[in-house]
Amino acid sequence: MKKKLTLRMDERTIQRAKRYAEQRGISVSKLVENFFAALESQDGEPIEMSPLVSELWGTLEDVDVSEDDYRKHLEDKYL
Repeated sequence: MKKKLTLRMDERTIQRAKRYAEQRGISVSKLVENFFAALESQDGEPIEMSPLVSELWGTLEDVDVSEDDYRKHLEDKYL
């Protein structure tokens, strides 16, 4: 169940939060919710994954890729 929470911040912080949220396509409310959810996860609570992350989770478990392989891939791609 969603509930309303009122926060008091200085105007500069509010404007920065609005810009940050807008650049990411989310609301300030969702930004604050994500922040508090991340704090909970540091206390041992599992992190709630987005549907995309849940779908991709574990897909590379059986792939044998070294750090050198990844470095070569990046060099080939960007150099």
